[in-house]
Amino acid sequence: MLGALGTLLTGTQALAASTLTAQQMQGPFYPVTLPLDQDNDLVQVAGRRGRAHGVITEVSGLVLDPAGQPIRGARVEIWQVNGFGRYHHPDDASPAPVDPLFQGFGRTLTDERGAYHFRTIRPVAYPGRAPHIHFAVTPAGGLPFHTQMYVAGEPANGGDVLLNAVVDRRQREALVVPLRPSATGNSRLAGRFDIVLGPASLQGGR
Repeated sequence: MLGALGTLLTGTQALAASTLTAQQMQGPFYPVTLPLDQDNDLVQVAGRRGRAHGVITEVSGLVLDPAGQPIRGARVEIWQVNGFGRYHHPDDASPAPVDPLFQGFGRTLTDERGAYHFRTIRPVAYPGRAPHIHFAVTPAGGLPFHTQMYVAGEPANGGDVLLNAVVDRRQREALVVPLRPSATGNSRLAGRFDIVLGPASLQGGR
């Protein structure tokens, strides 16, 4: 997936940079204690056999500035509910089961092209929310930026309060990502989510 990004940088960067990514709330379920295994593969936990419950999905993209230039060395973190609809968080009172094979949280750094990559599961809905993945992006020397990625074609998108609170249509549409059959053998689905940070988050960071 990342290899394909290299051939698309010029056109996609110019297009993506025309719309800043909409900022969304961090939400109440950012991990209280980060897991010991916090790499960019959320479907396999170090020291445990097997894979997480759910449809394995690759999510990758670029982190860009408003001019379409890559932001190198930015920390990208994601977290989401497991395949049953429950967060790895002590305040989640959902009756859905815990999945000990799902990491729940991951982090990585963008490379020289501003690219990042995660292997996770296709997000699922839970009461009150459409399927989504939380993102926190912190550029070197900058401030954390929070947003959420949604799944194209989900019926619950129309009723999701946070998604529909994004007034600008282009910004709202940019948060909704098609998940298509993966071209790799590492997952069943893949999606691309580019993130364009504004000056308030960059604060001179690159």
